[in-house]
Amino acid sequence: MKWYDKIKAVHLAVTDAVAHRKHLKGNRYFVWQEDGANRFCADGRHAERAVTGTTDLYTRLEYDPWVEAFEAALDAAEDIVWDLESVLYEPDTGYTHYEWSWEVL
Repeated sequence: MKWYDKIKAVHLAVTDAVAHRKHLKGNRYFVWQEDGANRFCADGRHAERAVTGTTDLYTRLEYDPWVEAFEAALDAAEDIVWDLESVLYEPDTGYTHYEWSWEVL
């Protein structure tokens, strides 16, 4: 399975309100994007490569159940490590903005 199929599957396990690199309209949705890669070299060659990226959840629900569902889907996925980087309330939009970083083989 390709790395992007793995990360897409994690999001789709929670909802289909998800987009790659673009914001959606609505009261809650995920946006994900890749932002780099980590490589492990051995014998002068790339032996392993992991793609890094972030996922943002924009929600107007307090204590949104998608947070726990998304983290459970990340935990259940093979070859994905992740961290919750920040949780911010945006008073201008009314969204709570969660940001996760992840790395997938």
